[in-house]
Amino acid sequence: MKHFTLILLILILSINKVNAQDEGKQEVDASNPTNLYTQVNTAFEYTLLKDGTNLYGMRANVQYSFDPNNLVLAEIPLLYNDATSSFGLSDVRVRYFTIVKRVMTSEKFHVIAPFIDITLPTGSFENGLGSSSFVLAAGAVYGFAASKKIMLFPGLSVVHVTKPGTDLIPDASKFSSTGFSAQANVSISFNKSWFLFVNPVMTMLNTDGEWNEDWSGEFNLNHMIIQNKLKANIGYSPNFTTEANTVRLGATFFL
Repeated sequence: MKHFTLILLILILSINKVNAQDEGKQEVDASNPTNLYTQVNTAFEYTLLKDGTNLYGMRANVQYSFDPNNLVLAEIPLLYNDATSSFGLSDVRVRYFTIVKRVMTSEKFHVIAPFIDITLPTGSFENGLGSSSFVLAAGAVYGFAASKKIMLFPGLSVVHVTKPGTDLIPDASKFSSTGFSAQANVSISFNKSWFLFVNPVMTMLNTDGEWNEDWSGEFNLNHMIIQNKLKANIGYSPNFTTEANTVRLGATFFL
């Protein structure tokens, strides 16, 4: 009887502790991309290239928040290229994100968030799964509220792309590129559970003395299924310059 009472007491204390942790946990508001949370995102994606090549597979995105102002992200894509009949790891992306200023009150919202972004040439260029170049970017996002339902997160970054490492491209045709990228990410909240990201992106790169522009965008509709725990999303990412189109269907688990 004493053992039963002791076990019951331990269970009650454990339940109370878990409840206290959940109650003290801040509510997840994923409509604000500068709110940093530890999370795991998994998405099935399909890309149609201009030449008719199909790429499809899964993209895992793991984010770890050290505290409310610092986050590291790793994105790992596993894709299949039907033109080369190859499946494997594509280019991995790593990002560090930090908040240097945040003002969040009922009357105003301002945030400044610098970041460093690196894409690694882990995918096979020969199999159509990678670029064989490192892509380095450093910049900042400035967030502000246009209304209670609409927030804007314009960003600007410096971008450098290294020379391709593949032997399939002649050395005389290998060049590095340097330039900048600008985005105008807009978050639209319909209610507590539904929100939409619209993010047009322009990239300008100088390659061998010639400037080239790249126009792309992202539409990402999100639905919070279980508050603070689970979110689903469907996205469409067109590249208007290369005429590539990507569709993603995913889920996010907040930890």
